Amino acid sequence: MTERDSEIEFDFFEEPTTAEAERPDRTRRVRRPPRPPGPPSGLTPLLRLIGLISLAILLVVLLVFWISSCRGEAKKDTYSNYMGDVDQVANQSERIGASFNTAITKPDIRKTELVQTLDGLAQQQEQLVSSAENISEPGPLRNEHEHMIEALQFRVSGLRGIHDALSAQTRNANQAGQLLAAQARRLVASDVVWDDQFRAPAMQELRRQDIQGVQVPDSNFVQNPDLATSTAMKTIWQRVSGGGGGTTTSPGPHGHNLVSVKVLGGATLSQDQLNEIVATTDLGFQVTFENSGDSTETGVKVTLTIQKTPEPIVRSQTVDITEPGEEQTVTFRNITNVPFVRRTTLQVDVDKVPGETNLSNNTAEYPVIFSYPGG
Repeated sequence: MTERDSEIEFDFFEEPTTAEAERPDRTRRVRRPPRPPGPPSGLTPLLRLIGLISLAILLVVLLVFWISSCRGEAKKDTYSNYMGDVDQVANQSERIGASFNTAITKPDIRKTELVQTLDGLAQQQEQLVSSAENISEPGPLRNEHEHMIEALQFRVSGLRGIHDALSAQTRNANQAGQLLAAQARRLVASDVVWDDQFRAPAMQELRRQDIQGVQVPDSNFVQNPDLATSTAMKTIWQRVSGGGGGTTTSPGPHGHNLVSVKVLGGATLSQDQLNEIVATTDLGFQVTFENSGDSTETGVKVTLTIQKTPEPIVRSQTVDITEPGEEQTVTFRNITNVPFVRRTTLQVDVDKVPGETNLSNNTAEYPVIFSYPGG
């Protein structure tokens, strides 16, 4: 056997290399559960885009609402500030009207004093016109603002007109009364212009714009329109003129008589017997009197007095005007600190008017005793 033969024989018996021996070692992989099916690869960016657009729209809507709310508050503030400025003018003008009413119905005022008072009131009213002209009004209320100023100007002209009429050297009472009444009607007209040309349309404009919580001020200069009649003004002229060329009073009887005095919500008082009165927290009295003369009377003062130690309780009110045969009722409210459980006197006086001669029916005294509520 040759050497070649040996090699062949050896190869023959040699075991062949298996496939597993030739395959390299590999780490064993863990099998994962399959993923759920997702949206197609092209759909995801689209969904993201839709979400971003929706968010942008929401932000825009919120921004619009916020801007609208801010504008609404700013508009309300504008109207509120304007009405606040007008309110100050309105209140001051009303106070001037109250002063005018007090002066012209004051029983003992003379013409010279009244003329000086009217001049001062007219100057104050002129200053209010200037103040109103300097107020900056919202655009939609431009016309209403002009009418508000017009109402104030009527008050100036009315005061000036009455001042000039009283200063005129007239000797005719009827003519003076008519002239004064014509000027007084300007004051009445000022209230009408304020209500109809300013306040009512301004309130309507606020409703149209849905502005809530803003009040449109009122302003009433004339407390009693009856004073603007020629009869009332004639009486005033006669009273204030005194010896200044006109007659002091008109011919015929003048005066008032006391009709009744009663407890508010209670009985009418008697002069002949003791009146037992329960002094509640809202104790008050109603005094009724009548113009028993033939002339119109102005500035009629009524006084209620309850005797008490050390000082009596005294209340007074003035009735602007009374016509012949007319009854007037004056109410005195919130009478407090009355003397309890002892007899006292309640007295009522209707003051004398020029030309009055019979004073016996102007005054009455009532015996009273006050008791505690529930006592």
